[in-house]
Amino acid sequence: QVQLVESGGGLVQAGGSLRLSCAASGRPLSNYGMAWFRQLPEKEREFVAAISWNGGTTNYADSVKGRFTISRDNAKSTVYLQMINLKPEDTAVYYCAGSSRWRVRPIPDQDKYDYWGQGTQVTVSA
Repeated sequence: QVQLVESGGGLVQAGGSLRLSCAASGRPLSNYGMAWFRQLPEKEREFVAAISWNGGTTNYADSVKGRFTISRDNAKSTVYLQMINLKPEDTAVYYCAGSSRWRVRPIPDQDKYDYWGQGTQVTVSA
């Protein structure tokens, strides 16, 4: 099975940018549809963005459209989440997730993802 490790989180001022990375090991990244989710303080985990196995199709939550971009480099076994124009309400723990069953269509349902990273904290100050 694949192991996922997120990095790139941190503290940033509102309007700033961050790029999160998710490094995969154990299996070829191309075997998986990938996604980012986040868990805001005292709230349930929510969908952020997803990408098909070859990067050809993406899907975004309305709250991040136009500000976040998901991408992947299968040769480097890494998935990215580029975040610009960050807002305090983006403060959350961000999780990377993978699905071997849903490779072609990037889906927002977290119960369809079998593999999860440990999360990375993103804090946006006002």
